[in-house]
Amino acid sequence: MSRTATTTCLVLVLGGAALLAVLNLALPADAPLHVPTYTVSLAGKYLSYAMLAVAVDLVWGFAGILSLGHAAFFALGGYAIGMYLMRQIGTRGVYGNAILPDFMVFLNWKQLPWYWHGFDNAFFAIVMVLLVPGLLALVFGWLAFRSRVSGVYLSIITQALTYALLLAFFRNDMGFGGNNGLTDFKDVFGIPLHLDATRDGLLAASAVFLAVELLIARYVVTSRFGKVLIAVRDTESRTRFLGYRPEAYKLFVFVLSAVMAGVGGALYVLQVGIINPSEFSPANSIEAVIWVAVGGRGTLVGAVLGAVLVNLGKTYFTGALPELWLFALGALFILVTLLLPDGLLGLARRRPRAAPAGPAPEPEPAE
Repeated sequence: MSRTATTTCLVLVLGGAALLAVLNLALPADAPLHVPTYTVSLAGKYLSYAMLAVAVDLVWGFAGILSLGHAAFFALGGYAIGMYLMRQIGTRGVYGNAILPDFMVFLNWKQLPWYWHGFDNAFFAIVMVLLVPGLLALVFGWLAFRSRVSGVYLSIITQALTYALLLAFFRNDMGFGGNNGLTDFKDVFGIPLHLDATRDGLLAASAVFLAVELLIARYVVTSRFGKVLIAVRDTESRTRFLGYRPEAYKLFVFVLSAVMAGVGGALYVLQVGIINPSEFSPANSIEAVIWVAVGGRGTLVGAVLGAVLVNLGKTYFTGALPELWLFALGALFILVTLLLPDGLLGLARRRPRAAPAGPAPEPEPAE
């Protein structure tokens, strides 16, 4: 990943978010260049997805870990901030209970579960956004990498993890809203969520956090640690023979990517206004892998490009041809795999071979 590509990506992300915010707030609704609030929220959602894509590319592109369960970390970050938002509703809920969220009152819960305590505090919720996905990745990764599980077996286990969480969070007795999840949010940090300025602020926050994640990921993969990580990806057995511990390198990057995905999930929930168990769906994790493949695996910038372009297509096709979207997504993945194995950014790296300048000079006769 070149520094020029990273700089260009950062400029486009930060500048594009700033431009959309200005065109939304500064221009009247009937102005030709006015950007509606819906578009601002949609762009923010795309940037949240891009954070998930960067997290997947970090482990897949540079550590060789094909995770089919990163949607779990994304969803856990979303649930952590969703629990905070539910506690902020208070007496403004349907049942007017200052302590219990509406779904708990409806299900006749008598007291707040122990794991909901503390989520009335914004700082505690932010810590949980980072800690919960990171802790799950630490435990799961330690068990998996210590046992030297890799390849397709690791991919299957990660998919099983997110599916198990999907089934668990669907249960009403888990205390997370069951099938309906968490919704009806009113404000965040005391600021009403329905205001246009809040939507613009969330878009700007998404752009900033995506830029920070890109810079962190680039620093990791270009450092000495990153060189060893790539060696682990390419020849793990030889790296172990040289005295390194591949499981430690893979565990660190796996936990880091889980935290990145959790931050993306938190910002996603703030902008879409709901989090439910469907976010744990294995299909979401597979889609994230497709984003990375389309943009260019092992480039980080390509992950951002793939996430934005594929979701733009999804937004269009699910409205125009909803019954064909899944077929289009599958065909896209097959075509990219066959024709563009390095993704869209791979096209930029390809250069035509220079034509020979002329016949090679004849060797001089030996004296």
